[in-house]
Amino acid sequence: MEVRRITINIAGRVYPLNVPAAEEETLRKVGKQIESMIKDFEQNFDVRDKQDALAMCALKLGTNAEVVSMNYDKTINSTNERLMQINQSLNETGK
Repeated sequence: MEVRRITINIAGRVYPLNVPAAEEETLRKVGKQIESMIKDFEQNFDVRDKQDALAMCALKLGTNAEVVSMNYDKTINSTNERLMQINQSLNETGK
């Protein structure tokens, strides 16, 4: 697995990272997304410093991740229920 050394700039700080080549694009994209969120919070809310903006980013990203996780769980549960119904129907038909 190829590892690349990249730097990500977030809130005026540079973070050097060693990442798998396959993840480089995603990390750069997320870094830009965080920078955009920081600018948005600074422009539209009473943000005193970068720490406040970063905390708000963390809350927003954490909330988004939780919503995705809950939707994923609901989809998996629904799919499992449907597969059990199909399996039961097939078992009844085969008797």
